[in-house]
Amino acid sequence: MVARLVVAAPSSGSGKTTVATGLMAAFTETGLAVSPHKVGPDYIDPGYHSLATGRPGRNLDAYMCGPELVAPLFAHGARGCDLAVVEGVMGLYDGASGQGELASTAHVAKLLRAPVVLVVDASSQSRSVAALVHGFASWDPEVRVGGVILNKVGSPRHEELLREALDSSGVPVLGALRRVPQVRAPSRHLGLVPVAERRAEALESVAALASQVRDGCDLEALLALARGAGPLSGAGWDPCGAFPSPAPSRDRGSAPDPVHRPSASSSNAGRAENGTPDGHQSKESPVVAMAGGAAFSFAYAEHAELLAAAGAEVVPFDPLHDEELPPGTRGLVIGGGFPEVYAPELSANEPLRKAVAELAESGAPVAAECAGLLYLARELDGKPMCGVLDARARMSEGLTLGYREAVAVSDSVLAEAGTRMRGHEFHRTVVEPGAGAAPAWGLHAPERRVEGFVQQSVHASYLHTHWAAEPGIARRFVERCKA
Repeated sequence: MVARLVVAAPSSGSGKTTVATGLMAAFTETGLAVSPHKVGPDYIDPGYHSLATGRPGRNLDAYMCGPELVAPLFAHGARGCDLAVVEGVMGLYDGASGQGELASTAHVAKLLRAPVVLVVDASSQSRSVAALVHGFASWDPEVRVGGVILNKVGSPRHEELLREALDSSGVPVLGALRRVPQVRAPSRHLGLVPVAERRAEALESVAALASQVRDGCDLEALLALARGAGPLSGAGWDPCGAFPSPAPSRDRGSAPDPVHRPSASSSNAGRAENGTPDGHQSKESPVVAMAGGAAFSFAYAEHAELLAAAGAEVVPFDPLHDEELPPGTRGLVIGGGFPEVYAPELSANEPLRKAVAELAESGAPVAAECAGLLYLARELDGKPMCGVLDARARMSEGLTLGYREAVAVSDSVLAEAGTRMRGHEFHRTVVEPGAGAAPAWGLHAPERRVEGFVQQSVHASYLHTHWAAEPGIARRFVERCKA
């Protein structure tokens, strides 16, 4: 039983990240062990959550992992904690397009039996706030809106008007935050600038958010609300028990149970501690290098945990600074991030580009998602990359964004042809051609198309997937590394 709150809002831009991160940091400062979570596929907010709590930020995605995995993944991440704070996505009731409530903040709150704190941007209203809160609190009787935090309040008089209006709503005001521009994190073409690119400034921002929330919110009332969450049944997800035996081909993007991510390191000395399920390295454990650092900061914690549970020694490295792959590398995972921002620096690291190309040529398994795909191309915005794929990448004006239904088109180091998955695309780049002779995935929504590349032991694609939904991916990858 972990006390828990879901921080939601009527719409994006209301201040969910400000409030959630501030709450995480403020409660952590009181000595509580706080578990941070984020609804949906977002990679950037969990970085700030991790900074606020000292624990891995974890995602809860009912679309990619299936509703049945939300509570087990939550329990895995929150194990041993006093409090969990879950930041929502978009508006409270906004879910996957055309899928009703699926993957919405409200859906996840119900799966977690957790009370909701509604963050309202009060900057352009007074009495109308009561109608807004009443509507959200009464829309779905299964969603318990246990309190309101008023954000962007202009003055003491403005706050007084807002509180008077909400007196009769039945939803208590648990905080009021003034407009404080200096604690806003800078944004870029895909959202906030990741923590990995501005750690010192991010630490200052998180500390300022903690101070703002501590001064403006009733932490005791919020903690009492969190402790009133309903009990959750079932065991937490366990990466060591996630693999089916034997491993049948699964037919959708859901899986049994959860796992941990190593932080990126600027040197090859920082190795993951749990190369085998019991936490000890074995001589048979293949080294799987995992890209990190400022250019490749997008990764789900569970991926490294599953690789380790499957028997790999997961070793982080930073392609911006490390000129060699970790010693003994037998497999390579390159996740998402912002290589387009660091294209000159990545290109200048010629020794590492050559090492990656040689590893791929040797037949060692390579899994690349989104940013990893760009890095494996011949060039990115005219700058030479690894040249593993006969493709060129460039920035574009259009944003590709959304959940995807996918089926593996070709047998690969990750999946058998025909394996069905759910994933997510989020990029402002274009790769030409968009697919190789053996494409990685066939996508069914919003339009039918093939994308990505499977060649030798390389799997490269724009599609972000969550391996907890299909743990066999990690086991298959590690087995290929051993071979």
